[in-house]
Amino acid sequence: MGEKIYNLAFDFGASSGRMVLCKLEDGKLELEELHRFPNHEVRVGGHIYWDLFGLYHELKQGLKKAAAKKVPIQSLAIDTWGVDYGLIDKDGNLIGNPVNYRDSRTDGMLEEIGKIIPLEELYNRTGIEFMYFNSIFQLYAEKKMRPVILDNAKRILFMPELFGYFLTGIMYSEYTFASTSQLLDARKREWDYDLIEKLGLNREMFGDIVMPGTIIGDLLPEVEEETGLKGVKVIAVGSHDTASAVAGAPLESDDAAFLSCGTWSLLGMVLDEPILNEASYKYNYTNEGSIDGKIQFLKNINGLWIMQNLRRNWCEFESEVSFPDIICEARAAKRQDFIIDPKDPRFTAPLNMMKEIVAYCEEKGQGTPEGLGEMAMAIYNGLTEEYRKSVKYMEEITGKTVTCINMVGGGIQDQLLCELTAKRTGKRVMAGPVEGSVLGNSIVQMVAMGAVESVQAGREIIRNSFDVKIYEP
Repeated sequence: MGEKIYNLAFDFGASSGRMVLCKLEDGKLELEELHRFPNHEVRVGGHIYWDLFGLYHELKQGLKKAAAKKVPIQSLAIDTWGVDYGLIDKDGNLIGNPVNYRDSRTDGMLEEIGKIIPLEELYNRTGIEFMYFNSIFQLYAEKKMRPVILDNAKRILFMPELFGYFLTGIMYSEYTFASTSQLLDARKREWDYDLIEKLGLNREMFGDIVMPGTIIGDLLPEVEEETGLKGVKVIAVGSHDTASAVAGAPLESDDAAFLSCGTWSLLGMVLDEPILNEASYKYNYTNEGSIDGKIQFLKNINGLWIMQNLRRNWCEFESEVSFPDIICEARAAKRQDFIIDPKDPRFTAPLNMMKEIVAYCEEKGQGTPEGLGEMAMAIYNGLTEEYRKSVKYMEEITGKTVTCINMVGGGIQDQLLCELTAKRTGKRVMAGPVEGSVLGNSIVQMVAMGAVESVQAGREIIRNSFDVKIYEP
């Protein structure tokens, strides 16, 4: 029997979070979910926030459960959704609560920043697609919403770094997450300080960037005492959950696409260098940081957030349903042709998703979706049509032909979504593993600790440890 290697992967999504104990033994990875908890947005005073300290409490509950396992855990790492942050004052304290990226404070910020720097120039510097919630627009909005907080901020820490700071007392900025801010020079992989100063932001807020696989430090004594977990290193992995998901995707070739399916759908390819040209700007593709210093050339697509909210509203106003119930209703729906545009702003943060789906279909002359199944089909068709277009444009921009799509994440448990993705895109779909972000998080930790030779070797371990289901077009 070979040596057992243990680490902890914290994966915070925009809807829920979990902590997973990962074990490597005899070339096989095993996962044990020790703690899972909801992640609720909190609406206060007309704005939407994250319950940061509630999430940190859940993180520590996970550490206590890990300590109770009494196994030699080497390290832990945290990945979260992108763009959001907290601001730290001169005394090292958090000022205010992190604002949720779905908050409306960024309305109009794109146009305001476009007056300071032409948007095409901004894209050519940062390589990031224009989405209203990018950190650049949030920070510019701070000037109007919370100027006192911004004036007193000495450091910006993005969400995974905030949790890492609470655990270790050490501040750092991790590359893959920093790239989501739209304040990073895509070519140099460094902060674009000229851009930061043009926007009237304090350059001192932006700390030195570390790459995935950097060992940050040890748990603070008070954290060790409270949780009972000792001798564990905190590691910066692909702190943006998409980077961890891509690290955990067993891509079969350089021409394979990845599709990370969760609250958001992220569809793209791994490249050595960013693509910053007229076509990528026209189609609004993003060049996010990836592990091994590579680039995730991808499209952000409003994902299963829409389905999650349809289910929540149906449970509130009609009757209790599960996701398997929704799939059955969709398969049995009388009309299968309803379709929404997931990019429509009405689907970003509505109070009632059911009403918005019906209103959209009626306004577009499609008729009225009747029942849960027809509403669900409108979502399935909308998502998979975005997948089809995204693959088509990506092939045009990169000059590559996508050989297959490797789907990872919780969304692959929805067989109907996988079937429709293969059918609509015309590409073979490899679905698996479900726990893409957790696995990518874990193998980067193992590379950092010297237990695995490389990320590619880690992907091979993942391929040998978990089943992948094939869907033909």
